[in-house]
Amino acid sequence: MSTVIRVENLSKKYIIRHQKKEERYSTLRDVIADKVNHFSKTLLNPFKNIKTQNEPAREEFWALKNINFEVKQGERVGIIGRNGAGKSTLLKILSRITEPTTGRVSIKGRVASLLEVGTGFHQELTGRENIYLNGAILGMTRQEIKRKFDEIVNFAEVEKFLDTPMKHFSSGMYVRLAFAVAAHLEPEILIVDEVLAVGDHEFQKKCLGKMRDVATEGRTVLFVSHNMAAVQQLCHRGIVLNEGNVTFCGTISDAVQKYIGNIKTLSITDIEERKDRKGSQWLKFTKVAVYDYEGNEIHHVISGKDVFIRLYYKSEIEKQNASVLASFNIRSTQGYLLTNINSVDSGYGNLNIYQKGYFECRWPKFNLMSGSYDCNLFCSVNSEIVDWMQNAFVLNVENGDFFETGKLNAQQGDILIPNSWASIQA
Repeated sequence: MSTVIRVENLSKKYIIRHQKKEERYSTLRDVIADKVNHFSKTLLNPFKNIKTQNEPAREEFWALKNINFEVKQGERVGIIGRNGAGKSTLLKILSRITEPTTGRVSIKGRVASLLEVGTGFHQELTGRENIYLNGAILGMTRQEIKRKFDEIVNFAEVEKFLDTPMKHFSSGMYVRLAFAVAAHLEPEILIVDEVLAVGDHEFQKKCLGKMRDVATEGRTVLFVSHNMAAVQQLCHRGIVLNEGNVTFCGTISDAVQKYIGNIKTLSITDIEERKDRKGSQWLKFTKVAVYDYEGNEIHHVISGKDVFIRLYYKSEIEKQNASVLASFNIRSTQGYLLTNINSVDSGYGNLNIYQKGYFECRWPKFNLMSGSYDCNLFCSVNSEIVDWMQNAFVLNVENGDFFETGKLNAQQGDILIPNSWASIQA
């Protein structure tokens, strides 16, 4: 097989500007005074490079560092790594959305990318018009697009809304149509980012099947996802990124094990020091701790016992009775989402926020089987995302007497379900 993507010594640098923390809440009077002061100093000495007190500091950030790999025609390659590892930056460079700082990328063939919800669509145009627009961008003739048109619409399941402007589409409809266009307009290389997570489970299965079909036709697929089960279903090669570096390139099973190893290493680091987080961060998680019914901190949860999970935080702002969504979700080590536990769905959406405090979740009769489970952390206040971390902590679980029969659990699967049995004469 011929090489269709060759990446050599690829690096990407961004310049990040930081405002000094003590000047975050500068008044209008302060800003005007600084500008007048800067202007007067410039008049007195026009050749001197004067920095105002409020000028932000500049920091270099290397999102990618000396990346090297090759992809052969028809390969299905999974690119995996935690948030901030450089996955999206790499895909944007491969999709020619952004340029590398150093190094080079050689690509043979037409590339179709699905990187973010709405990428490549015009909000004011209808779904029908956007299909033709995207096809033209990919270099297809109107006749070629027309030949694929019905297949695209059927796959996306948006026939009723085809002549509606895209600005009225839901995020799920957006993704369905975007994927259908990208996959059906015969690109030689299909690049798909995590956006499939927006769709429902059935649509995700349909997308995975379509990507397999694309590869069997001799075309190439690059797939980014945090769902290790989906990655292993689709891909046979994997590339692991960590802090902008390629840490592994090989079979997908080995790549997943490498990634899981990275997660476990990450989970023992101090949450407060983690940089790979999203949100405004005026409230930040600092620690997660698990307590038993007597109030003792525990490091291993026993199935069948009541536990209290505390999400500790620090906040720059205090709020009373705020609209808070505090949550953590739990995944198996293979990436399957087992459950998402949050304060709103449980009926506790209005919570107080203190300068230092914790959200406490009681989990009665803990019902997961023995094993290690990866957990994400999330918090929004009044619909503003304030802190969000992937793979924030690990729950270590040991089997217990969940059914109170005097013996440890021995059933298969991840979840224990309370149940009772009877024999009834019909």
